Amino acid sequence: MGFYLRKSISVGPLRFNLSKSGIGVSTGVKGLRFGVGPRGNYVHMGRGGLYYRATLPPSSAPRKPLIQPDLPSSPQIPSGTHAPLEEIESAHVSQIVDSSSRELLDELNRKRAKMRRWPVVAVASVAILGLGVSSNWPTWLLPVLLVAGAVGTYIAHSRDALEKTAVLFYDFDSDMEAAYAQLHSAASQLANCAAAWHIEASGKVHDRKYHAGASNLVRRKSTSIQRAEPPYVKTNIETIAVGVGRQTLHFFPDRILVYDANGVGAVGYSELRVDVSATRFIESDAVPRDAEVVGRTWMYVNKSGGPDRRFKNNKELPVCCYEEIALSSQSGLNEVLQLSRCGSGSNFAKAISLLSRTMPKESSSVAQAA
Repeated sequence: MGFYLRKSISVGPLRFNLSKSGIGVSTGVKGLRFGVGPRGNYVHMGRGGLYYRATLPPSSAPRKPLIQPDLPSSPQIPSGTHAPLEEIESAHVSQIVDSSSRELLDELNRKRAKMRRWPVVAVASVAILGLGVSSNWPTWLLPVLLVAGAVGTYIAHSRDALEKTAVLFYDFDSDMEAAYAQLHSAASQLANCAAAWHIEASGKVHDRKYHAGASNLVRRKSTSIQRAEPPYVKTNIETIAVGVGRQTLHFFPDRILVYDANGVGAVGYSELRVDVSATRFIESDAVPRDAEVVGRTWMYVNKSGGPDRRFKNNKELPVCCYEEIALSSQSGLNEVLQLSRCGSGSNFAKAISLLSRTMPKESSSVAQAA
């Protein structure tokens, strides 16, 4: 999972540029661009080795449990053999806020709430064109309406991109760059595991003979650990995204942004707690290729741990050693990941700790699009 640092970002017709002097913005086409930078307004034109650039006058304006996934329902398992599964989930994103992120979150949530105009323009253009066809409007007018609708939709789409997108530029010193690169390296190890799951709920077992001898049941779903930008954010770095059910965690150099359908929250690395543990898991699905099988049990067991002969089709199940990563914070983050291979989680926890120690008080600057 590579790590790069870009010097420019495009949002609609605008290009944001990072230099040693600060952040500048330019617009235009190849061969002719107008811009605003730390040293004032400018125009840049030319192609084929011949260029002209002039500065314009400034504007005058101003844990380790034995856990077991759901088992086949045949034979019928009596009710009351396990406690109700309790959801393992984070608080509402509006509550997951660290003090240093309030201004950024207000900006991100404000932009996300803005309505997109381009679908309305596109539907209206198609409706008008359809009306023209059905009403036998002049033949020459229909292509004009088609072009006008396409241009209007493009302009509305560009306007939406400017109004709804926040631009974040990061300028690292050597220590910070090395710390964030280490996080990417550790995340790459997690992503290379044959299987990764998000644990959604857990509950204690009251009668183990119906649940392969497990002491806990869990509900889990496969998840992904990958490089991905969060919605409506453009940045000059690659960020790590981890799916945790209805929410997605985006790991930035200075904080984790927590996204769901309701908005954006944030957790600073100094407030993040990462607990890594190995757990024995009774696997009823296919065993991942990199998992370590540490034992065997039966779908229905007797008190001595052997197969319960009263049940037919009582198959043997492998017991695997998996790794769990629990992410939590006082502000309400509460998520658990499970990985098929042990050993990667500790490197991830160390990388988070290093970022927390290395991060300066102000490590990013924000440029607002529109």
